[in-house]
Amino acid sequence: MHSSMSPQLAPPAPAHPAWTGRNDGPSPEHRRWHNAVPAAGPHPAAGRAFDDPVPADLVSIAGFRSDEGVRRNQGRPGARHAPAAIRQALAPLALHAGFAVHDAGDVAVNGFGLEAGQEALGEKIAALLPASRLVLVLGGGHETAYASYLGLAGSGLLEGRRLGILNLDAHFDLRRDARPSSGTPFLQIAEAEAAAGRGFRYAVAGISEPNNTRALFETAARLGVDFLTDEQCQDGAAVERFVAGFIDSVDLLYLTVDLDVLPAATAPGVSAPAAFGVPFPAIAAACRQAAASGKLALADVVELNPAYDVDGATARCAARLLTTIAHSA
Repeated sequence: MHSSMSPQLAPPAPAHPAWTGRNDGPSPEHRRWHNAVPAAGPHPAAGRAFDDPVPADLVSIAGFRSDEGVRRNQGRPGARHAPAAIRQALAPLALHAGFAVHDAGDVAVNGFGLEAGQEALGEKIAALLPASRLVLVLGGGHETAYASYLGLAGSGLLEGRRLGILNLDAHFDLRRDARPSSGTPFLQIAEAEAAAGRGFRYAVAGISEPNNTRALFETAARLGVDFLTDEQCQDGAAVERFVAGFIDSVDLLYLTVDLDVLPAATAPGVSAPAAFGVPFPAIAAACRQAAASGKLALADVVELNPAYDVDGATARCAARLLTTIAHSA
């Protein structure tokens, strides 16, 4: 049941103070992310005639200001503040490619209206995908993933294609619960794909065995989920082989990165810090590999909690991964 409180659509973030940074010069070799976000306005494809040029190399960004899924999953709230923190960390990073950037702003979940917020973000993503080389989504808790899926399903890109979901995460997020949460999105997706008559192809790298119950492992086995544990992911070559094998089995790729896959010392500002975790270089390499496959349509980064972030370290990790993805795709 949806809340009577409808989600709020935030103003486009080019007007957001997060998109600021130093300017070293006007020429392309000085370009940073904040230079690539134009003045606030409609999507570059909006209102164009069929023969008008659309940027051929467009990266679109959308945010999800939500931690209602984390709250329902009994985690520590704060992820609703993550999109602004990620933009702020991303803004000063150098761009070594000439792609155009469109920031479509945020969807914000008001009160307890998670489901309505997921639908609104799904609609936004569905509108962005056809005109974008890549869509980057800034979570939010991992409830963001179901909204990302709704966007893919609504875009028409799944027709006749085998979708693969690659999750870099300490958790399966296959929980069955009375209400959707940050722990349920991939079971929701599995059920939606089954209802649509499509197969469910889902792989997870970074699973923490002590943080996933036997029931979750059994659900993963029943659904045919491939996974590597966090201990197995200490071997970068093993991660590379795992990702390559999964990419080869699908036509279209959705990459979702839960920052709690990283060790707590690297990423302290998350909803559920990892005692063990996967080294950052292995996660960055997996992101680069997924993006370079030519199959990646959508990537999201989730579970940043700025309230617990030390010196913005976790936000910087998120920004570095997003930059890696955008430059590699």
